[in-house]
Amino acid sequence: MKELLVATRNKGKLREIRDLLKDMDIKVTSLADYEHMPEIVEDARTFAGNAIKKAVTISMYTKKLVMGEDSGLEVKALGNEPGVYSARFSGEDATDRKNNFKLLRMLKDIPRLRRTARYRSFIALSDGKGLIDVVSGSCGGIITERHRGTNGFGYDPLFLIPRYDKTFGELDPSVKAKISHRARALKKLRKSLQEHFSRRP
Repeated sequence: MKELLVATRNKGKLREIRDLLKDMDIKVTSLADYEHMPEIVEDARTFAGNAIKKAVTISMYTKKLVMGEDSGLEVKALGNEPGVYSARFSGEDATDRKNNFKLLRMLKDIPRLRRTARYRSFIALSDGKGLIDVVSGSCGGIITERHRGTNGFGYDPLFLIPRYDKTFGELDPSVKAKISHRARALKKLRKSLQEHFSRRP
């Protein structure tokens, strides 16, 4: 079966990507499926830079088709923080819970109308010879004043979609799969994936 290696160890992210690509006849693997993979320091100043670094580094090492994805939350009232630091917003020992509480503290006195935010996702695709494609997707919302729901990961329990009046933590995963930043980016990437695999026996 055709393989797509996702350069991540994030189980939540991998689960979403597998689900979003389940209708394609490909095996989606991750760094956890292989030993002795290079460590990637996500030190780029942009989501795109980190995504490209992940994809190119791992594809050059494995000679496989590799997807690198970097995503995060941008809150307008905080000057688009946490941005590329979303996963480690609360420090080196960051967890989703710690990140969420830090965000709520920083927005404590900010009224609802100024709590607008967006999730952004950048995906890079590399085949071991070079970069094939870079795509992006975004999803707008509002940061709630408390945790709501247990679905998803990251900032999902705080990220409200006004259209549904529910956070990603409350929405059914099938709804999130249609409107999320990652879903929108992957929708754009499908053409490149299909073209790549069509050239392979």
